[in-house]
Amino acid sequence: MASAAEQLAANINFSAFAKAPELKKRLWFTLGALIIYRLGTYIPIPGVDPQILQEIFAQQSGGILGIFDMFAGGALGRMTIFALNIMPYISAAIIMQLLTAVSPTLEALKKEGEAGRKKINQYTRYGTVVLAAVQSYGIAVGLESTTGGAGSAVLDPGLFFRLTTVITLTGGTIFLMWLGEQITQRGVGNGISLIIFSGIVANLPLALVQVLELGRTGALSALLIIALLLGAVAVVAFIVYMERAQRRIVVQYPKRQVGNKMFGGEASHLPLKLNPSGVIPVIFASSLLLLPATISGFSGAGGPEWMTWVNIYLGQGQPLFLALYAALIIFFAFFYSGIVFNPDDTAENLKKHGGFIPGIRPGKNTAGYLRHIILRLGTVGALYLALVALLPEILRSEYNVPFYFGGTSLLIVVTVTMDTVGQIHAHLLAHQYEGLIKKSKLKGRRG
Repeated sequence: MASAAEQLAANINFSAFAKAPELKKRLWFTLGALIIYRLGTYIPIPGVDPQILQEIFAQQSGGILGIFDMFAGGALGRMTIFALNIMPYISAAIIMQLLTAVSPTLEALKKEGEAGRKKINQYTRYGTVVLAAVQSYGIAVGLESTTGGAGSAVLDPGLFFRLTTVITLTGGTIFLMWLGEQITQRGVGNGISLIIFSGIVANLPLALVQVLELGRTGALSALLIIALLLGAVAVVAFIVYMERAQRRIVVQYPKRQVGNKMFGGEASHLPLKLNPSGVIPVIFASSLLLLPATISGFSGAGGPEWMTWVNIYLGQGQPLFLALYAALIIFFAFFYSGIVFNPDDTAENLKKHGGFIPGIRPGKNTAGYLRHIILRLGTVGALYLALVALLPEILRSEYNVPFYFGGTSLLIVVTVTMDTVGQIHAHLLAHQYEGLIKKSKLKGRRG
């Protein structure tokens, strides 16, 4: 016989949306917030000539800057108030998570519960302001040194331009950080992920037009375009399969007698996802690689020596960039998996509740067994993320395909879509449970 949850899930359909006012409010709020974000990606920063900037960016948009512009939803290429997007916040979150893992003070703060989490979030916000200010100042200096065929990209370079650029770009990042938190609390899904997701999805039609234009001009054959579209569908299917893949560990609970009745004795399972970190390692790795490249991409020929080195060796399809990108993804996949799932805590909780894995002694042996499984699953998951993330670089370097048809963008779109649909499904289930409870109370009163 199907469980109550399974019966509710089977009864969910589109008509259930009309009967869930709270979910409709959350969906409308999320849609409105994303529309505000997209409007902001078209508001340019003051003091920049957009035509000259577009010409310069078209020459330097390959490689890392192209990836950054993909994450920013095209805001970097237009140099708008959201040009930095949410990347400084992600970088600050990376730094705080690394510090939490190595600092006893921050680790103790994390264990304090909600109060400690709020303090860590506040430190992350302060770090976001600092990183955004540094990156925006670097962009301002880089813009002053860039020139196109019609002259400088900055109309009136100087201290005032740098100050207004820092304030504008930093303010844009802080606003997006706040907007993402509001979406998480009052909307549907993870706000930060949805902001990046909306930027990628908004530019997918343009990417398709670019591919078709390459086919019209003969740069790409019709057969290759069909193969790319079929490959994108195959990559989506592969991502869905890998994101849903999990290892189920059987957990047995002993029988116990309470009075004249027997309780327990049933078997459950502990689901361990193949990729528990989702798309976070890819975003983290990209944000770290983009930190120096954001500035060096605008340095031109007259920039410092280290900027020239970054442009040469961290450019599109360069071996050093591919190696660093893959290494950072694998590192963050293992690092974040350790944060999401702690074998010692899980083994201790199972022991407290009388649960055990058949054939494994409770306590340290269970923790070691779980750690061994997590290591094997994490290795496969990390290699899968690295493979999918490196796909757009290979396609672009070999066939000049836009980034939006690569594995990174598809990975973000698919994982965020699955997470959002899952949360909508959870809200619908909760609403139907509330309806069943109200009906049962009414029947009880009548009886």
